[in-house]
Amino acid sequence: MLSAILLAAGSSTRMAPANKLLLPCQQKPIVYHTANHLLASGIDELIVVTGHESAAIAAALHPFPVKFVHNPEYARGLTGSIRSGIHMAHGEGYMICLADMFLITAPEYVLLRTAFEQQYRHDVQCIMLPDYQGHTGNPVIFSSFYRDALLSLPQGEGAKSLVRAHSTHHRRVPMPTDHVLRDLDTPGDYEDLIHRSTQ
Repeated sequence: MLSAILLAAGSSTRMAPANKLLLPCQQKPIVYHTANHLLASGIDELIVVTGHESAAIAAALHPFPVKFVHNPEYARGLTGSIRSGIHMAHGEGYMICLADMFLITAPEYVLLRTAFEQQYRHDVQCIMLPDYQGHTGNPVIFSSFYRDALLSLPQGEGAKSLVRAHSTHHRRVPMPTDHVLRDLDTPGDYEDLIHRSTQ
């Protein structure tokens, strides 16, 4: 079983006053598309971590079969949201997903999920890293071996330090597109990604 933790709590400071996750794409909010692609991939459990404009995020995802958890310290960065999601997760692995990476398709999530399921049989400490032409992207999948370490992460840069500390258990997953590298931060990003999503 694989749990997906969708980080949807941020304040979108570089898109202010708009919340980037609620911006429209094909008449639906960005966060809707990300969740829809995850669920279409057959993910076992989808946990959505909210913070900024939590009610609006929840409304955008109605009536998807997701679990919501609120991170009241969302303004302090990703780490608290990761911890909030891990607390609720029941899977053998945790796929840490960024809600603004809406270009990642269901088949690409299937590729990552399948790679984790195969690798976990051989290495219960595996960390799966999506790779596009030598560049590491997101989402990263941690096996549940790292549960306590994830729950103990200090405030700051998310789980990067944990990834760096366990390089012998990395498994890179070659990806067919650069979608795993494309997040949404600025108005320029939005224009570019919307254009790409319609091609």
